[in-house]
Amino acid sequence: MDRLTAMQVFVESVDRGSLTAAAERLGLSRAKASRYLAELERWLGIRLLHRSTRSLSLTSAGELALIDCRQMLQIQEKMLATRHDHSSVPKGTLRITCSQSFSQSYLANLIAEYSLRYPQVSIDIQLLDRTVNLVDERIDLAIRITNTLEQGIIARPLATCHSVTCASPHYLDKMGRPQRPEDLSRHVCLTHAKFSAHSWIFRSLTVTSELIKIPVKGRISANEVLALKDAATAGVGITLLPAYLVRNELASGQLEAILTEYEIEPMTIYAIYTSRNHMSAALRTLLNFLDERFKSDSFWK
Repeated sequence: MDRLTAMQVFVESVDRGSLTAAAERLGLSRAKASRYLAELERWLGIRLLHRSTRSLSLTSAGELALIDCRQMLQIQEKMLATRHDHSSVPKGTLRITCSQSFSQSYLANLIAEYSLRYPQVSIDIQLLDRTVNLVDERIDLAIRITNTLEQGIIARPLATCHSVTCASPHYLDKMGRPQRPEDLSRHVCLTHAKFSAHSWIFRSLTVTSELIKIPVKGRISANEVLALKDAATAGVGITLLPAYLVRNELASGQLEAILTEYEIEPMTIYAIYTSRNHMSAALRTLLNFLDERFKSDSFWK
């Protein structure tokens, strides 16, 4: 039995909620995938899944085995990356998608650096402020900032994205500086149409894990944070923005951070792709390059 393939069947079955879907993803028949799963259970001496005609669920032993299997597959992926990086020259075309704000503020410079290192790779960057279907839209890599991933997604965490509550000094001199989240009820709040349209949730850094949910309202809502940054810089109101987007404005004094004793829930920056198997040298080296750059940049620590 190929135990690594059996582990892949197990992990994919859990992630996709279906043995049939896992078999399709791995290019196996359902019967063969079922045999792999049964052999893995025999080898481990435990039952991994409760299976019925309509659903499957992890056993308590399966929950522990799932952690170990994921780690084994990640080790395999790293070993393959090393082998491929030394055995083939990255080339071809990569289609990448991310938000306009993240590309403009950070990713575009990394892609330029990668392109200089690997000149035989062509990069097609799609700036899209929506979740895309990677297969349908022929996307090799999506950079997504979120805390909610769909079931079955293959994602590598790259960094943690923190948010800043901020406004222009002109606005704050005129309207006053909020001392507590509750003070925001007296202010114009610029909101994100998807993430913070009606309320903002703060966590106190001085009172143990206290969560404070504050209703907010204002004259401007947008589905792209660049528009909110421009409005805040112009003095329209207070907004929540990712720290990567406003670090220059905060340093120059165009924007001022407020409510610094309260934290907005951080989000994770993920690299999302379709398959661990048969990955091109171009995509493999790009993933490793991004991982290296994020880990070496003190801003993300």
